[in-house]
Amino acid sequence: MKLSKKSRYGLRALVDLSVNSQNGHVTLSSIAERNHISPQYLEQVFASLRKAGIVRSLKGPQGGYLLNDKPENIKVSFILEVLDGSYQLEPEEILKDISTSKISVTIQEMVIDVVNKQVDEILQSVSLGDLEKDYLRRSSDQGGNMYFI
Repeated sequence: MKLSKKSRYGLRALVDLSVNSQNGHVTLSSIAERNHISPQYLEQVFASLRKAGIVRSLKGPQGGYLLNDKPENIKVSFILEVLDGSYQLEPEEILKDISTSKISVTIQEMVIDVVNKQVDEILQSVSLGDLEKDYLRRSSDQGGNMYFI
């Protein structure tokens, strides 16, 4: 499993939106600038997020984006599925040869199914709200990683 650039940027942009939308709509250009993401690319990402109902937009001079639900209700698994489709490992190919098919079934059941179950549990247990809280905690912990010369 590999998270695509689209998923990584989408998660980053949604955390930014969640943090910065406390006082109203957030423009895509401001999200793009803060996160060093091409605004054109971010427009494509947000088109998918809007279509799935994760965000909503308001056009006009005071326009921008807002989350369509509380961050705690938006699971990372759903975000990744919206942006990239299934995040699970592909099933093992079961061949017709009996000895090879037993090996394939073993690999499927002992590796692929187990990995998919664990990944699913993790991604369904983490919400956008969890990511936002951890980001805010790290942001307020200013002295921990600063170096002075």
